Amino acid sequence: MTDDARPDAAPTPSPAPSKPSPSWLNGKALGGAALAVSLVALGLSAAPYVTGGFGERVRAYLVQNPQVLDEVLAAREAHENQNRVAAIDAAAKANPSLLAVDARDPSFGPADAKVTVIEFFDFRCPGCKAVAHEYRALMAAHPEVRFVFKDWPILDRGDDVTSQYAARAALAAHQQGKYLAVYDALMNARALDREAIDRILVESGVDLAKAQAAMASPDMTRHVADIHTTAATLGLQGTPTFFINGKASPGIDPREVGALIEAAKR
Repeated sequence: MTDDARPDAAPTPSPAPSKPSPSWLNGKALGGAALAVSLVALGLSAAPYVTGGFGERVRAYLVQNPQVLDEVLAAREAHENQNRVAAIDAAAKANPSLLAVDARDPSFGPADAKVTVIEFFDFRCPGCKAVAHEYRALMAAHPEVRFVFKDWPILDRGDDVTSQYAARAALAAHQQGKYLAVYDALMNARALDREAIDRILVESGVDLAKAQAAMASPDMTRHVADIHTTAATLGLQGTPTFFINGKASPGIDPREVGALIEAAKR
């Protein structure tokens, strides 16, 4: 997960950022860094006053080995990530219907597949865009696996509803059998606005008038709201989030997702 959850049109998950992968720095990690720096600074300042010379030895060691701070932060982040994943898995286990395949969601692969992968994502999420190509390659490499897409727009702020518009556009394209073409184009686009999204729909062979009618429909509003509610109930904190057979992936690296797919097959 790389982006904070803040849905505009539905029940809102707690807007705390998450950190499944060290590749994407977030607010929680920065908070941990600030705390660790403060503690080390406190220790250094107090060291000369600790009796027995122990404080001086600690201070000298930390000055000579500043990489210890990085090790402390890495351990803290790993521990927090383990706790986060465990909490999400517990919520999923307690509410199995939340990750049951919704017929309204775009899904590809056999309905009776042994392995089901679900992705919660936002088309403007940098992490989602970074892994999209490799994730699609995973789909091609595993035709026996079912892949489900949860369009979860969380990056809108104020009057900016581009993420919501992109999610609705992709879901409307799905109704016309054009989802993957639109998904790929939206993920490849560096910047999105309504004009760019409409252009992608047209270039992907989508009937724009029909799509816009579907996007404005109460059924579409209910669908997106249900995705927000599911994410909130599961305790998701950002995008992308992957589930393999009902269990959250600790990271966003498609290679890690691929390894979990192979393990689930066995």
